[in-house]
Amino acid sequence: MADNGISSSHQVNSVLIQPANLECKNLYDYLTTRPPTVLERLYNHPTICLAVYRELPELARQYVIRILFVEQPVPQAVVASWGHQAFSKEHVYVSKVLTDLFVWQEAAIPGGLPGWILSSTFKRNLKIALLGGGKPWSMSSALDPDSKARDVAFLDAYSAERWECVLHYMVGSQQQEGISADAVRILLHAGLMKRDEDDGSPVITRQGFQFLLLDRQAQVWHFVLQYLDTVQQRGLDLAECLTFLFQLSFSTLGKDYSTEGMSSGLLIFLQHLREFGLVYQRKRKAGRFYPTRLALNITSSQAKGAPVLEEDAPKGYIIVETNYRVYAYTDSNLQVALLGLFTDLLYRFPNVVVGVLTRDSIRQALRGGITAEQIIGYLKQHAHPQMLQTESSHTLPPTVVDQIKLWELERNRLVYSDGVLYSQFLSQADFNVLREYAQSSGYLIWSNKEKRTMVVNKSGHEDVKKFWKRYSKGN
Repeated sequence: MADNGISSSHQVNSVLIQPANLECKNLYDYLTTRPPTVLERLYNHPTICLAVYRELPELARQYVIRILFVEQPVPQAVVASWGHQAFSKEHVYVSKVLTDLFVWQEAAIPGGLPGWILSSTFKRNLKIALLGGGKPWSMSSALDPDSKARDVAFLDAYSAERWECVLHYMVGSQQQEGISADAVRILLHAGLMKRDEDDGSPVITRQGFQFLLLDRQAQVWHFVLQYLDTVQQRGLDLAECLTFLFQLSFSTLGKDYSTEGMSSGLLIFLQHLREFGLVYQRKRKAGRFYPTRLALNITSSQAKGAPVLEEDAPKGYIIVETNYRVYAYTDSNLQVALLGLFTDLLYRFPNVVVGVLTRDSIRQALRGGITAEQIIGYLKQHAHPQMLQTESSHTLPPTVVDQIKLWELERNRLVYSDGVLYSQFLSQADFNVLREYAQSSGYLIWSNKEKRTMVVNKSGHEDVKKFWKRYSKGN
């Protein structure tokens, strides 16, 4: 019989607990987290119904349009027969999507057969969106010609400047004037930044670095979703804000819209969008505003027709040499600040920056939650075209890639976990039986056959102890 010496190990090292990856929700993922009452209110607006319909999978859009003008439930077997049996998995998936979004619902058919019928609210307002009719948008009120009208080029420059203020702040750039306290609160709420343990200043997190690697449209959408999580705390109406956001996504670039008839909550929401660069308004009481390119098609993951801003277009500008030198051919302060997260910057000239990858610079990035794979991925993503033209199949020098990974492994040499020590077994057979059970059950952390000692994780301790009691009674 074994005498179990119970000894809990050290607590799990918090440094080694990797934070979750950045979760970027699309429109479907976001709406399925909203209560049915909120969705019902949203579907009272044709613009939202059109946006939801546009983002549905292609097969789901076919189902909706085929039963849009059918007033009675359609048998589920009939709907399933519209597609080939080879695509039955796709049918099950889109059926779930339409159900989760409350676009359609189950309805009984005379005779007991199950059927599908579109939500009456969604059906009515989607018809309005597709065929015309309904009430005009409140922001579409007639306006006198603007004496200080803004063109598209101005709006693009304005939106880029406002949005880059947020990104500059995230990377700790010196050029970070103009960011509002509200934007900082959203960055902290989203987990893109966190308070430094030493001085309490905001520093970028692992999710924040992933955020910087997204394209501009994905960045804005994720940021706006995090803002929407806080609207109720601000005393704003979520459905009202979402409705306005959807209307903005269908607006025309370069056209001004009226603020007449907007509620006080919407006017506050408009000012926050102004701070983030989604709309331009000369003065708070100007009575008009201009949506920028950031707001257009913001909810659409499939809209690829919109022109891409020049600064958003992916350009390779980084050369990495085998001596760990990094040459970045850029004059963008944001790109330089981003590079400074994991390199020691040595020199800066008008159109090129020289840095070096060192153990200290990489460890500094790792302490902030940035992983070696993310650093390597960033260098590959922005590799200069000359790096891609080399005869080698590797974009980056293998020695540099391996060394970055080794510097990360240095920090992960020890892994702490809670466990229970089992020792002082009276026979080798007893030890072997209990060890095999713990190993097969996934509870074994460590064992030493010669010393008849083993450690099982804390969660499996009770199970292993019960097994040992049953085994001892049987012998």
